[in-house]
Amino acid sequence: MLRSIVREFISLFVDDGALALLAAILIAVVTGAVKLLDLPPFYGAMLVLVGSIAILADSLRRAARR
Repeated sequence: MLRSIVREFISLFVDDGALALLAAILIAVVTGAVKLLDLPPFYGAMLVLVGSIAILADSLRRAARR
């Protein structure tokens, strides 16, 4: 019973595990590019925006197929 409640609570925040994982990877890669490769922060922000939209579109496409 408790396990079911915890699982439901977690699913409120992370409905699609792949979506959350890809978003975290995107942020880590862009952060590394800004810090280590001296990528201008504006370009980093644009990469995060475009990458997030692409990840969300992929997630929606997968959900529509189900």
